[in-house]
Amino acid sequence: MAQHNIMYLETNRFTELRRRILEAEPAIDERTLNDTLEGASDLSEVITAAVRSALDDRSMIEALKLRIKDLKARLARFERAEEHKRDAARWAMEESGLDKIVASDLTISLKKSPPGVTVIDEKEIPEWFWVPQPAKLDKRAVLNALRGGTAVSGAEIANTSLCLSVRVR
Repeated sequence: MAQHNIMYLETNRFTELRRRILEAEPAIDERTLNDTLEGASDLSEVITAAVRSALDDRSMIEALKLRIKDLKARLARFERAEEHKRDAARWAMEESGLDKIVASDLTISLKKSPPGVTVIDEKEIPEWFWVPQPAKLDKRAVLNALRGGTAVSGAEIANTSLCLSVRVR
């Protein structure tokens, strides 16, 4: 059974047991209630196991991010090397006057590139060539304004929810 299903079932079992104890002993003190529930339930262990698993996942995430970063750097080096090798080959063929080289596994030839555009002054280019960009809300600026006491129509500071804090020793 998946870990979240076990946690769901154990939470339901825990809350039902808590409800029954409080119903049977309304005057029970909080410490006795908690001790009784801890002894009768595995909820703490289930939650602890889930958080440990989440910490393992976080470690894997960080390791994979580093690996991806290293692989992206390696990819960039290969892309630069490929570009330099092709530029060197093009230069050598241009300088030597070779238009075509036929080898057993490939044919290399110099061809004119299709024409491109060189923008001299963007301000002079007519507006119909420009692609409008959709506006994007700067939520951080809105939050900073609200925190600073500025009213922002259509926005408010959200009620904070509980978050899980985990300290690893």
